Amino acid sequence: MQKGIIGKKIGMTQLFDENGKVIPVTVIEAGPCPVVQKKTVETDGYCALQLGFGDASVKKTNKPMKGHFDKADVGYKKVLREFKLDNMDSFNVGDLIKADTFENGDMVDVSGISKGHGFSGTIKRFNGHRLKETHGTGPVHRHAGPMGPNTQSRHSPKGKKLPGHYGVEKVTVQNLTVVRVDAENNLIAIKGAVPGPKGGIVCITNAVKKA
Repeated sequence: MQKGIIGKKIGMTQLFDENGKVIPVTVIEAGPCPVVQKKTVETDGYCALQLGFGDASVKKTNKPMKGHFDKADVGYKKVLREFKLDNMDSFNVGDLIKADTFENGDMVDVSGISKGHGFSGTIKRFNGHRLKETHGTGPVHRHAGPMGPNTQSRHSPKGKKLPGHYGVEKVTVQNLTVVRVDAENNLIAIKGAVPGPKGGIVCITNAVKKA
């Protein structure tokens, strides 16, 4: 059954299994997420559930969004995301999706916005190789160097790994394992690292490609 929820990355820690083996996990505050809108083929052309996450103040919510939340009779939320679930007919506007929608051992995909690194060089951005730090190469031993072919065009082809903006893009990590679910505190511990900084918004769904 397809499941999904919105969460906030708390940080990383470690847990121990029954054999005493250390498991590195990322703790995510998942939900509760109210169903703000239920989209159908008749009205919207596709089926999806719009979920909200994170309480927002009235002052920071504009009038169109106030009307949207008031129509659903739910509190004002900071984040809205859509999920295509298998059992959408069983949900109604206003229903809450909580962390216990997932269970221990579930395989999930986690999507988020990666950390920003500003304008970066080729070594940091693409793991490039520096030049030798000997006579004749400095002070540009970390530069990419000439990339154009030694032919008549002398232009660098498109797609070359050049310096530029690095990070702040959507990243999805697949086939992660849910280690522990704390439904009382709305926490999910997932094995391994997930995209984004602490406090970043992530979306958890069932794994598309199960390992």
